[in-house]
Amino acid sequence: MRITVVIPALEEEGRVTDAVRSAQGPDIDVVVVDGGSQDATVERARAAGARTRCAGPGRAHQLQIGAEDAAGDALVFLHADTRLPPGWADAVRRCLADPGVAGGAFGLRFQEAGARLRFIELGVWLRVALFRIPYGDQALFVRRAVLEKVGGVPQAPIMEDLDLVRAVGRHGRIVILPETVVTSARRYAARPLRHMLRNWAALLAWRFGLDRRRVAGWYAR
Repeated sequence: MRITVVIPALEEEGRVTDAVRSAQGPDIDVVVVDGGSQDATVERARAAGARTRCAGPGRAHQLQIGAEDAAGDALVFLHADTRLPPGWADAVRRCLADPGVAGGAFGLRFQEAGARLRFIELGVWLRVALFRIPYGDQALFVRRAVLEKVGGVPQAPIMEDLDLVRAVGRHGRIVILPETVVTSARRYAARPLRHMLRNWAALLAWRFGLDRRRVAGWYAR
């Protein structure tokens, strides 16, 4: 099974190299889709061995551009500040060897240390255990055939990852692998618990179908 790893990036010159290198391996195609960076993101992605594409801003748009360019039988959507674990490709292939599985994600661990971040990791575990809803920072993966059936990556200004998980879940099981990705806690740096509560509030807004543009404006404050 050939796998394409799609990495959306914007101003990620300090992190994209590690993301690309963590994804590389036999029968793995890595494409970085840049959203208009003014730094050296594209150059460093190419130097690390990734193919690059340029797109307009917006993660959902970048993911769709990467998906359209993908040659793999399965796709992994990886954030530019996240690293895949050793052996990740074998884990994905074993998982998708079950025809009843449509896609999945990894567990999550923060690169930085701290009791508050460990508490947030527990919150992630609880969210997945209770609702079976992984977020995009957990490196979502999906069969190419399933992604085509759902019409590609849902285009939304925020929470496109949740839309994708819901759509994919209609075509088979979503599996959370025991292997964990390592991601940056930079979004949580100032007020980690407040950011976690904001994420839960956004999840509830998504569940109740609130206007996505209004949610995106509120979330960005």
